[in-house]
Parts: sequence; structure tokens; C-alpha cells
Amino acid sequence: MTANKILIVDDEDIIVRLLSMSLRSDGYETVTANCGEQGLEVFKTEAPDIVVTDIKMPGMDGLELLKKIKEIDPEKEVIIVTGHGDIDSTIKALQFGASDFINKPVRDEALAIALDRAKAKIAIRAKLKEYTENLEIKIAEATDEISRKSDFQRLLIKSSTDAIVAFDYGWKVVVYNPEAARMFGEAVKDVRNKMTIDDLYTPKIAKIFKNQAKAKEEKQQNILPWRENIINTKDGRQIPVRYTSNVLHEKGEFMGTVNFFQDLTEIKRLEKELVQSERLAAVGQTVSGLAHYVKNILIGLKGGSYVVDVGIAKNDTEKLKTGWKTIKRNIKRIGDLTQDLLTYSKQREPEFENCVPNDIVTEITELLKDFVASKGVSISQELDTGIGEVLADPKTIHNSLLNIINNAIDACIEDEDISKKHEVKVKTYMDKNNYFCFEVTDNGCGMDEDTQKQLFNPMFSSKGGKGTGLGLLVTGKLIEEHKGVIEIKTSPGNGSTFTIKLPHEKAKAVDIN
Repeated sequence: MTANKILIVDDEDIIVRLLSMSLRSDGYETVTANCGEQGLEVFKTEAPDIVVTDIKMPGMDGLELLKKIKEIDPEKEVIIVTGHGDIDSTIKALQFGASDFINKPVRDEALAIALDRAKAKIAIRAKLKEYTENLEIKIAEATDEISRKSDFQRLLIKSSTDAIVAFDYGWKVVVYNPEAARMFGEAVKDVRNKMTIDDLYTPKIAKIFKNQAKAKEEKQQNILPWRENIINTKDGRQIPVRYTSNVLHEKGEFMGTVNFFQDLTEIKRLEKELVQSERLAAVGQTVSGLAHYVKNILIGLKGGSYVVDVGIAKNDTEKLKTGWKTIKRNIKRIGDLTQDLLTYSKQREPEFENCVPNDIVTEITELLKDFVASKGVSISQELDTGIGEVLADPKTIHNSLLNIINNAIDACIEDEDISKKHEVKVKTYMDKNNYFCFEVTDNGCGMDEDTQKQLFNPMFSSKGGKGTGLGLLVTGKLIEEHKGVIEIKTSPGNGSTFTIKLPHEKAKAVDIN
């Protein structure tokens, strides 16, 4: 922008003409007026860039003209021409917004300097205006970009198939997407900026995330590894989930945390269907393999019935007793086989209740004590009293433990090393991962590596024709349904150790009212 048009106002016509001629010779465009009133009108019509006015004029003087011009355009540059003795008026002019002043008689050099200063101010203002406009444009563009990114991020969070919940430094919910609302059963309007972590989560889940934040402050982990858990909702649902969390810090200060949950309901359902299909397929395979075992049972039944027939024909009581024992033994084999097939092929949820694992061990050892003694095998127990009462499925524990102990007894009976004093030891303890464990150890025949690999295969039995191969299959299924594991250590001639590990859950308080 070039400040080129100058308004000259003075009541002395000769001064006006001389200044106008001088400025035009320097390339300026000039307009003139001989009094304040005329100068104001010319200012309004011509819109000069700079005004040069005498301060002493009849009627509207230079100070009054200055004030009027500033009322119209506060940024207009006005140079005051004053006499040497008029210091007070000059000061007032500067106070009213005059950009500069020059003394009479006006010298070309002084006027040129005053005009350069005025033009510099005009140029600076123009630059500032340009910068301001550019800055406003850039701010608007940046704001639009931030808004677009924010909208995109908001859309991502809103449309995510993961439940996303974020908390601020005071553990208040600040982000809670629709999937979280579906999962937790709480409406967004009732949660965001209203609930805390303790209001939304169960104490167990809340403690996990709070401990993570505390661990980060102690220079440990920032991102929690993916883990699985069960979420209990207020409407009574239990949702299996995978979850993780990220602790947020700014300049070392805790700012909050973001939690991510993945609903595993459908995955778990498909896994169960797959396992169920595999079990049914295993049962189908087993049926053909059972032919030999069933044939042995039928032979036993026929043999027993033949002995009974002979006893009846000869009125021989001993033969009747012998034959009936054979029949009963084979009827039991049929019952056990049927029960194992049903148990393995049918999906079953554990029936949790308060129980004492050590009492189950004692019950089984008492049940088997006389039988093992008759076979020359001893049975003992070593119980960890610290386990106490737990929340578990006592039927699963009893059936699984009984099956493994029976296998241990059979391993002792079938051991060809008669120099051994055969024994079965049952031990309970808590491990470092918060599992309560049953350890069954025998010093019987043991198993080689190939046998160990096939233990949980359908129709495999290390007992030859005496077993169906379903016992450990059923046991493995029951323990798996209980979220537990079975570990095996064995070697030929040195016996075996089977360990059942089940998650430790404290027993529920019983309301005596």
C-alpha cells in the first residue's frame, strides 16, 4: 500500500500553494482546503492518506479538525504544523492522536521526514493487517483441520467394535462409546462425566486398572498386556472379555487412563461348538473301537449267566453266587461305560458351590482304603490346611480325582516289579499362580513317552482290554470346563505324578438369616 494522496489545510493561501507545489514535485497527489470546516469536507470526499494541517486557524482550528478526523478514522495519519511558541497546543495534538508535528516556517526536509514517518506507520499497519488476516485464515484452517481430526477420532471411537472407556486424573469417566454402553448396560448420558471407575466397574476390575496406574508411577508398565476376564453387568449378564489399558501422562503427571474391552461371547460360543463337535466326533470314533470292549462285557455276562444256570440246575448255591458276582461286575462295567460316554459327549457347565477340597480328598481315600489294602497298595494324604473353603464344583473334583487315583492304583497293581512297596500319595497345596492343586503320585509301572502322548486320545488305554480309554478323556473335559489344567510327569518303572490345578475362588459368604 502506497500513501500518496495528501490533504493540506491552512488559512494562508500562499502556504497552501507552496506546500502543494513542493509535494507534487516529489510525486504526491495533493488536495487543499483553507479552513478547518472545508478541510473536514474535503477529507470526507477525497479520503486522503495523510493530512497536514495548521494548528492555528479561525473557526475550526487544527486541534478540532484533528479530533473530527480521528472520530471518522482513528488510524488516519495527521501531521500538525505549529509555531515555535505553541508547545501546549502541540502536546494536546499529540494526545489527540497526531502522528507528528513540524514547525513554521515549514522546511521541505522536515516535511519529508514527517511524511516518511507517517507513511512508515501506514505501511506497518497495513502489514499488521495483512499478517492478522493471514493469521486468522491460518487459525481458521488449523481449527477446521483439528475439527476434522477430532470428528474423525470421535467417529472412530463411536463406531469401534471394542468398548472404549477413558478416565481423567480423578477417575471420572470422560469417554464412553456405544459398544461400552452395550457391554456394561449403562446409558452414555448416565455415565460420561458422572460416574467414576468404582461406579462403573466391579471392585476387582477397578483395582486392576488403578494398580496399573500406580505401577506406571513407579516406573513399571505403561500398557497393560491383553488379558481375559468376566464382566458382571448390572442386569445380571456375564460377558467374557479381552481387555487392555493405557496409562496417560503429561510431563510426568498422571492424566488418566484408557481401557479397551473386546466381547468374546461369540468367540467363546464358537469355541464351545468346535470342542463339542470334536467330542461328538471322538465319540463316533470311539463307538467302533468299543466293539471289542463291549464284546468282552457280553462274554462276561454270558459266562456269568451260564454259571447261574448251572447253579440253578444243580441247586448249587456257590455257583449261583459266583455267577451273580460275574454278572454284577459286568453290569457295572456297562454302567460306567455309558456314564463316561454321556459325560464326554454332553456340554456341562460347572455347578459352583462352597466346598472344602481337603474333605473331598479324605472322602476318596477313605472310600478306597480297604480296596487298595486288599491289593497290597498303601494310600496316604498330605493336605494343605491353608486352602480352606473355596467356590468350586465338588462333583468335578470328586469324579476327576477318583479317576486319577484309580489309575494310580492300577499302575501299582500292574507293576511287574514285586520288590517295591507300592504306594499312592495324594497331596494338596496352593501354587504361586493362585491355583489350588491336587497331586496324585504313585510308584507303579509308569509310562513311556509314546504312551504319555496318547493318554487323552479317544479309545486309547494303557490297560489293554481292561479299559475303554474314556476315563482320562472325561477327566480332561471336566477339568477344562472348570478352567483348570492337568499336568503329568512319568517315566517307565518310576511311577507317575498327575497334578490337577484349579482357579482359586474364595467361598461366598453364607447368609444365615
